[in-house]
Amino acid sequence: MKPFVLLIMLPVLASALWQKPVPTGIRQADAAESQTQNNLPPPISIRPRVDAAKLQQEADELAKLAQTIPPAITDIRHGLVPKDIVENLKRIEKLSKNLRSEMNP
Repeated sequence: MKPFVLLIMLPVLASALWQKPVPTGIRQADAAESQTQNNLPPPISIRPRVDAAKLQQEADELAKLAQTIPPAITDIRHGLVPKDIVENLKRIEKLSKNLRSEMNP
């Protein structure tokens, strides 16, 4: 068992002995860099102003378009396909993505 352990430990010990030492200047530079990073204040996140009137207008349009979907689905069940259903769904998707991005930048 001891020869097996020696065979495993020998390469580990040999690699530790053959490693090049890190120059003092690099250690000092690393220490200075970490010290500088510790002294910096956290970055200030500047959020662009949200246009409340525009958001309200988009939310109202989204609600109006969303109300058109259930009757359109009823028409589809009866075999009638409203011509603007696809455009309305695309507009709903665009408005919801825009509102979500404005609320959560």
